Formats: sequence, structure tokens, C-alpha cells
Amino acid sequence: MRTLYLIGIGAGDPDQVTMQAVRAMQAVDVFFVIGKGETKRELLEVRTAILEAHVPSGYTLVELDDPPRDRTPDDYVGEVDDWHDRRAALLEEQFSAVDGVGGILVWGDPSLYDSTLRMVERVLARRRITFDHTVIPGVTSIQALCARHRIVLNRIGEPVHVTTGRRLREGLPDGVLDAVVMLDADCAFTTLEPETQIWWGAYLGMPDEVLIAGTVGEVGERIRTERAQLRARKGWIMDTYLIRRAINT
Repeated sequence: MRTLYLIGIGAGDPDQVTMQAVRAMQAVDVFFVIGKGETKRELLEVRTAILEAHVPSGYTLVELDDPPRDRTPDDYVGEVDDWHDRRAALLEEQFSAVDGVGGILVWGDPSLYDSTLRMVERVLARRRITFDHTVIPGVTSIQALCARHRIVLNRIGEPVHVTTGRRLREGLPDGVLDAVVMLDADCAFTTLEPETQIWWGAYLGMPDEVLIAGTVGEVGERIRTERAQLRARKGWIMDTYLIRRAINT
């Protein structure tokens, strides 16, 4: 039976690749990479550098063109669902021609705000090809963010909410004081109280890494400006942040 490895490779630092990930990579015959276009060519280059560092020659690298999608649809869930279907069709077509072990290098960890596992599940649900799949965990952007800011993710005995910028704009659930926010293209933290603490990081673990911390009132506009400039310069950005609201709010 075919085998597919979904391998978490960390948030951008090649040194975050685990020994388990290295062993899995060395067992792969064909690696599938979902291309994000020329503006995100750097993401492919980082993956290629990781392979060159850890995998002997003899593997094949297949780049799949990521299907375009509407970033501001009226039906967000429906648009993403259709996008996942089209991604699954691409993987199915390419993997069906492989007689061996396939692998996908997943930025961060396959279980956290990443669609790779959903894509694989859809391929299996079609029942046109069969294969076993194994997930190798990776260092998440949340872990990298806390490490680089030298902070503990949670307050003592307190929960942490993980959400998106879209959801943050709708407001945090009652009682939630601490939250990690991902996929925030519109800087939703600017809607929070000025005394809210924020630890922000972009391109974590990469040479262009940027870290900013303070209160929303102190550094909110700085983050917004820096983010816009970084995105304009590189054509893409990966960032995340932790917010910690004051106890009396």
C-alpha cells in the first residue's frame, strides 16, 4: 500500500526540524509541495534547503500549483470548502502516479490552522486511491512566538484561546482574557483596549524575523505599519501574536 507522510517542519527555522521528521523525510521517495506563486518562492526555498540538509539524493520534488480562491467571499466557509476540494484533486492526481512513499513538508504543525490533513482526508474519502498516512508533529508558530519573546503562553492555571483575526473582530468569548491570534490580515488587535498586552512576531525563525511587544496602545500602530511594510516588500507575510487583557477589563 502507498504511504504518505505529513511532516511538520517548524515555523521557519531549519534547526526546528525534529529527528523524527528527519527519519520520515529519509523514507520518502516523492515530496509534494503546494506552490504559492513567485511571491512566496522563499517558502519553497526553505523546504528545499531542509531537504538538502537532511535527505540523501534520490528523491523527487513535485510542485502543485495552489488553486486560486476568493479571499473576501460572501460565503467564507463555502469558498474554503471548494478550495480544499480542488487541492485534494491535485494531490490525488499526482500521488496516484507514485508507487512508493510520498511526503508533504508542512509549515509549523499539520494540526494547527493548516489544511493539509483535510486535503488528505478528502483524497481518501474519494476512494479512488488508497494509502496509509502518518503525521509527524512540528514546532508551531505559537511555540516559536513564546520562545522568541521568552514568555510563558498561559497565566498560572488559566486557559488560552486560539482564534483568528476574523473571529477576534467579532469579540472574544465571555471570560477569555488570553488569546493567540492567527491569520489576521486586518490587524484586529486594534479593536482591543489600549492596555491589552501584545506579543507579535513575523517570519518566526527566518532571517527576516521581526518581534514587537508592548501594549496595544503603545505598539499597536507600530505593528500595523511594520506589517504593511514587510508585506509590501516581500509580497507575503506570516505572523501571529498573543494578547493578554488586563484582569479588570
